[in-house]
Amino acid sequence: MRLLLVEDDLILKDGLERSFTKSGYAVDVMADGESANQLLTYQEYDVIVLDLGLPKLNGFEVLKRLRSRGNNTPVLILTALEDTQNRVKGLDLGADDYLAKPFDLAELEARVRALIRRGVSGGSAKISFGDLVFDTTHRQCFVNDVSLSLSARELALLELLMLKATKVVSKAKILEHICSWDEEMSENAVEVNVSRLRKKLNAFGIEIRTIRGLGYLLATLEKNT
Repeated sequence: MRLLLVEDDLILKDGLERSFTKSGYAVDVMADGESANQLLTYQEYDVIVLDLGLPKLNGFEVLKRLRSRGNNTPVLILTALEDTQNRVKGLDLGADDYLAKPFDLAELEARVRALIRRGVSGGSAKISFGDLVFDTTHRQCFVNDVSLSLSARELALLELLMLKATKVVSKAKILEHICSWDEEMSENAVEVNVSRLRKKLNAFGIEIRTIRGLGYLLATLEKNT
C-alpha cells in the first residue's frame, strides 16, 4: 500500500518514514503543504498522514482542497494541536481520524491499518481469497493455516492483488502502489516478483493469471478433469 506522509519536523519525518517502510508501505514524504497539495492533484494514495502546522500551506487547507476535488483518500491528522476546536475543525473538513502528538507509534500504525481496511475490506483485519488469508495487522499470509514465506515486496504485491481480486491490476498500478517515487523499479522487475509469487501460490491451487496487454488477475487454478 502507498502512503503519503506530510510532516515538516525532520526527526519525526525520518523516523516515521523508516517505520512505515519497515511495515511494508511504499512511503512518499512531503515537508510543506503547498508541495503536498500539488502532488495530490495527480498522485493517488491508499492513506495520507497529515500534519497541521505545515509551512507554505497548513494542513487544514491541504485537507480542504483535497476534499473539494472529490478525493476520498483516508486522511489521518497527526498534530500537536490537540484542543477540541482543532479536532472538530479537522474532522468537519473531512479527516477520517485525528491523533495528537506525542503519540504511541504502535497506535499510529494500527489507526493507519484501520483506515485502509475500512476503505477496501469492510474493516476486517483479514483479507480472504478462497483458502488464502492475508493478515494485514501482522503482515502474514496463510493457506489452510499454513504460513507462506514471502518477501516484503511479495507481500505488498499479494495484498494489492487480493484487495483487487475481481479486477485486473496493471503493471503501472502495481508500481504505483508498492513503490515510492525514490525507488527504482521497472515493469520487468514487476514481472520477476509476479513470477516468484506465482510459483509459491501455485502449490496451493491459486494462480496469478496474466491478462495479455492489461495486467494480472488473482484466480484459482483450473483442475484438469
